[in-house]
Amino acid sequence: MKRIAVVEDEPLMREELALMLRRAGYETAEISEFDHVTKQLEELTPDLVVLDLNLPGVSGFQICREIKGRSPFPVLVLTSRDQMKDELRALELGADEYLTKPCRRERFLARVSNVLKRYEGRANLLEGPGFLLDRQTYTLYINNSSIVLPKNQGKLLEIFLSRSDRTVAKDDLCTALWGTTEFIDENALQVNLTRLKKTMAGLGMKQKITPVRGVGYRLEDEVGSKNDPGENPGQDADLGNEEESG
Repeated sequence: MKRIAVVEDEPLMREELALMLRRAGYETAEISEFDHVTKQLEELTPDLVVLDLNLPGVSGFQICREIKGRSPFPVLVLTSRDQMKDELRALELGADEYLTKPCRRERFLARVSNVLKRYEGRANLLEGPGFLLDRQTYTLYINNSSIVLPKNQGKLLEIFLSRSDRTVAKDDLCTALWGTTEFIDENALQVNLTRLKKTMAGLGMKQKITPVRGVGYRLEDEVGSKNDPGENPGQDADLGNEEESG
């Protein structure tokens, strides 16, 4: 069952949205505290975020920017802001859909379904801090943009991400690149690692590839990691038809 998080400050509107989504077969999570929305969403891991823009004490635009910069969750904005400049701003920040209140139930649910369908291929994505890698096409998604990595760079980044913060042995890296360890070419491995490092640096990524003496390499944040497991194995009503703040 798909899980949808509703970020809305108006209680009645939030409850109406959640009820409508549950009746349509979705699991819902309602967010009513807005100090750390992105952190709450990372804990909930929803399949979709329905986001109001006018929230108390925080800008919905800022939340949208944080979500799209740090997580793979699609965002559907539902707001009373009906100015073109607001819609364009939200879309530029990475919002996947933009609807204004009041919104018909059928339209809202259709847009929800469409966004979820577009993201069904997310099973092919590996997530890193602030970026995603499509393991089939080796497309890297970062900073609201994308780049297709050369095949060998994509293979290396894939194995590093799949091992999380573990050290990856040289043999495993060679197998990922060439399908065998029979003819290990240290120089060729170094060349490919260096190219990936340069690509990551050019994209401003905060991770780095570091050698682990006698073992292999690992992908870690610039700050570093202390532990290394690798070394020690209302069915038809309009939505928001009343006065709304968002």
